[in-house]
Amino acid sequence: MELVLGGAEVLLPGGLVRADLGIAGGLLTKSGSGRRIDLSGFRVLPGIVDLHGDGFERHLAPRRGAMKDLSAGLASAEAELAANGITTAYLAQFWSWEGGMRGRDFALRFLVALKGYRGLGTDLRVQLRFELFLLQDYADFSAAVAEFGVDYVVFNDHLPHQALARGKRPPRLTGQALKGGRSPEAHLAMMQELHRHMTAVAPSVAGLAADLAGDGVALGSHDDATTSLRWQWHKRGVTIAEFPETRSAAESARELGDAIVLGAPNVVRGGSHSGNISAAELVRDGLCDGLASDYHYPAPRQAALMLAEEIGLEPAWALVSQRPAQVLGLTDRGVLKPGKRADLLVLDQDGRIGATIASGRVSYLSGAVAERFLG
Repeated sequence: MELVLGGAEVLLPGGLVRADLGIAGGLLTKSGSGRRIDLSGFRVLPGIVDLHGDGFERHLAPRRGAMKDLSAGLASAEAELAANGITTAYLAQFWSWEGGMRGRDFALRFLVALKGYRGLGTDLRVQLRFELFLLQDYADFSAAVAEFGVDYVVFNDHLPHQALARGKRPPRLTGQALKGGRSPEAHLAMMQELHRHMTAVAPSVAGLAADLAGDGVALGSHDDATTSLRWQWHKRGVTIAEFPETRSAAESARELGDAIVLGAPNVVRGGSHSGNISAAELVRDGLCDGLASDYHYPAPRQAALMLAEEIGLEPAWALVSQRPAQVLGLTDRGVLKPGKRADLLVLDQDGRIGATIASGRVSYLSGAVAERFLG
């Protein structure tokens, strides 16, 4: 598709400028020879790069066991991503002891489905979230990362260690067990067995992290709560701090030169739903390199526009486009410059999305912007 988007305010490096933007061969061009679309009165911004989103889960499994053809769920998820201006999406898929759609078998099904999926242009990638106490899965996990070309792995630890150490029944045990297809008794016994391997985990995860980093995989840790924990991860080559729970953990990441990814819903709702540090506070203090959708795909756009009123549109929008791309070394996107991927969205004056273009292909079109394209 060859187009010239004209008349709009375009967010270029340096700020908003009224300029024409050409698209040809899936890339942005200095000037285009294609059909001209008059977008006067609208804004054109770089497409959103989402480093962590699990909103796709409800499309793949609207009810437990209901979705047999995962490609249909991926198509539905891509439609929601496009409607929210997301042109690069890291789908955060668990590989966990929790079972169900967070278990090893579902993760492998998901990887196969994603590899074979042909969509509308959205760059769908995977962030594999590995539960580090699954010592027996290390070899299989590493093999799957290599086989499916996974470029981003995040280490998680969702075991309720405090309750297990005291011999207590963890909260929400029955619901979690049912989701994993186990009885509460079997689920508790499994968690207790995993917890008993505490001393073996540190050296094992260090070896796994070294192997993955050696293969060029970006590595992150999830929900760092303390300075010492962030230091430990950094020593293992895990240089992305995803959703740090405290200011001290975020400050440690910045001191170490590690990237900090925060949840956009935290910004939108005015704080963490679980009582952790406010993402907006960390953004104001320069302790953020990217905002991710987490569980709600509209949130990156909403958060960036909210922050723009305080810190300006260019730095605020960079938190959902240019800077997340930089975190994972995606040098071909995140800004509107000739030669970059034609990833962009069109906003009206109320901040609503009228069009999303991913790799030069229209992935979403609606309202007054659609009238301009179709006219």
